[in-house]
Amino acid sequence: MSTVDAENTPAPRGGRPMFPNGPVARPHPNAHHEQRIRTFHPRRGRVTAAQGDAINRLWPQWGLDIDGAPLDLAALFGTADLPVVVEIGFGMGDATAQMAAADPGTGILAVDVHTPGQGNLLCLAERNGLSNIRVANGDAVILLRDMLPPASLAGLRVFFPDPWPKARHHKRRMIQPEFVSLAVSRLAPGAVFHCATDWEPYAEQMLEVLGAEPELRNAYDGYAPRPDFRPMTKFERQGLAKGHVVHDLVFTRR
Repeated sequence: MSTVDAENTPAPRGGRPMFPNGPVARPHPNAHHEQRIRTFHPRRGRVTAAQGDAINRLWPQWGLDIDGAPLDLAALFGTADLPVVVEIGFGMGDATAQMAAADPGTGILAVDVHTPGQGNLLCLAERNGLSNIRVANGDAVILLRDMLPPASLAGLRVFFPDPWPKARHHKRRMIQPEFVSLAVSRLAPGAVFHCATDWEPYAEQMLEVLGAEPELRNAYDGYAPRPDFRPMTKFERQGLAKGHVVHDLVFTRR
């Protein structure tokens, strides 16, 4: 299988990688100057020919660069009748595609910075006729803070985020009070904030932080049972193989 290294391939002037119609390397040029801790690192990686082709062909139609400009979700999905869920961190996109196929009445705005995953999810969307998927490239904080209006989302999903297991890196974990407060402000009343992790200490932190947010209500007494609609991810399988226990947390916006 032929691949290209999107990280090590020189970009033409303008900051675009080798995919002229695809995601830009730095969609928000000033984002890296913000004085806040990053919860992710851009990962370009090796892109297969099929993934690269999907990026070049489909990004103009189904892709979104997180550039800080206000976003019209109805225009993005082509209808005002589709409730939209943001998924942060989708890996290679297999689980995202399965959830989109099982629930065509919900739009999924899937956010990641992993170029091969972006291409793979676009491939899956096209192959399976999933018109309810849009792929966003960049910082999810900028998307939530600057681009989406209050109470505009039907849900937020954060499945198996980086646990940053070392104590000195805990500040990099995504589920922190400031992020949760921002995210909740973008959820409509009754919307679901759903997290999952196989790292026990992080699950405990998630439960504490989400439980302390006054605008959220725990849908269960503690952790939630594993929902049928959430497919098994690669990260989940790897965690289970190591003997980890997977925890789901399901909270609703008051």
